[in-house]
Amino acid sequence: MNGSLFTEDVKLAPYWWDHVPRPALPDVAPPPKADVVVIGSGYTGLCAALQTARGGRDTVVLDAEAAGWGCSTRNGGQISTSVKPGYDALTRRFGADRAFRIIKEGHNSLAWAASFVAEEGIDCDFRIAGRFHAAHNAARYEALARQIATQPKGLEFEAHMVPRAEQRSELGSDAYFGGVLFERHASVDPGRFHQGMLDRARAAGATVIPHCAATAIHRDGNHFRVDCAGGSIAARNVVVATNGYTGTVTPWLRRRVIPIGSYIIATEPIPRDTMARLMPRDRIVSDTRKVVYYYRASPDGQRILFGGRVSYNETDPKVSGPRLHAEMTRLFPELANTRISHSWAGFVAYTFDEMMHVGVQDGLYYAMGYCGSGVGMAGYLGTRIGQQVLGDKAGATAFDGLPFASRPFYWGNPWFLAPSVAYYRWCDRLGR
Repeated sequence: MNGSLFTEDVKLAPYWWDHVPRPALPDVAPPPKADVVVIGSGYTGLCAALQTARGGRDTVVLDAEAAGWGCSTRNGGQISTSVKPGYDALTRRFGADRAFRIIKEGHNSLAWAASFVAEEGIDCDFRIAGRFHAAHNAARYEALARQIATQPKGLEFEAHMVPRAEQRSELGSDAYFGGVLFERHASVDPGRFHQGMLDRARAAGATVIPHCAATAIHRDGNHFRVDCAGGSIAARNVVVATNGYTGTVTPWLRRRVIPIGSYIIATEPIPRDTMARLMPRDRIVSDTRKVVYYYRASPDGQRILFGGRVSYNETDPKVSGPRLHAEMTRLFPELANTRISHSWAGFVAYTFDEMMHVGVQDGLYYAMGYCGSGVGMAGYLGTRIGQQVLGDKAGATAFDGLPFASRPFYWGNPWFLAPSVAYYRWCDRLGR
């Protein structure tokens, strides 16, 4: 690795793991039966398990890796209200009423995260930081301004435009053309957030078994048998909560989610006065590029965590780190000599319609496809799918019953990703 860019003790693992290492859970054998088996121990799976365990169902959570090893502890810790298709596009697809309810679910996910942290008493540096969404050209700034000025009634959110002349009040960079401030968007330490979910799910009685991959799911009348490393579990219900790590065990779902690597670096500690110039209001930040960058200060205010897509194909954090550093210093030239202390990656799950999905297929419950908005949405929809397993009407969502489309010749390996990224980068350069 390039010694001039990496610290001597650089870690190719998430910054969050310094404070919350992957938990060493008891080594237990899979039980012969359970009421509910949840596959995946990220936000979705743990929140589903929390609901079913508190609802009196004997619940087992399986994971191929350590608990929370996937993107639930690898993300940037930004919580927004984002549902990618806009209200007009959704109205054309589903009608005005359904479009309203879908957009509202984005608002609900942010509200859920705030109330969950408060009600469960989770210490995870949750904060209403506000998000500065920066325009990468003048046309995008004008488009953002129109969006803010024409919010549908009942879907208004607290936001205001920040023109380029005032940009330095929000962000210490001249590389953008102004932007919009979403005042209620939040930040969190995703490692602590996940640990809080894990602790509460286990306290509710859920059994979480790491390093125990589900290898097959068999239908047995109205029930299921889940084969896994070390045994087989008979279950009344199964919840698939694998998102960007969905594999061959559930081929129907695998054909409908697109795993995309997102890469992040953390800098070494930065002088306090420099941080005050670069992040004067400690916002979370994203931009209007199709191949987006997102970044923020660490919760202690000493580092910048900078993430995005920097390669056409999946790559190694040793390779992505310097590329992210180059993009970061393009925005903040004074960080050119600031080194990288952590470089890592995780897989998010996109869908062909850019929508998150929740439902039941062949008796299997699922929630996935958060399209980069999973920090709030995964736990929210995990909670809802857990309620649906219990037959609780509170589990209903605006996503229920939406078509979950695949594409011909797609079986889970996104062969089209490289040309798609190339095309979107071309659009970004042209200012589209």
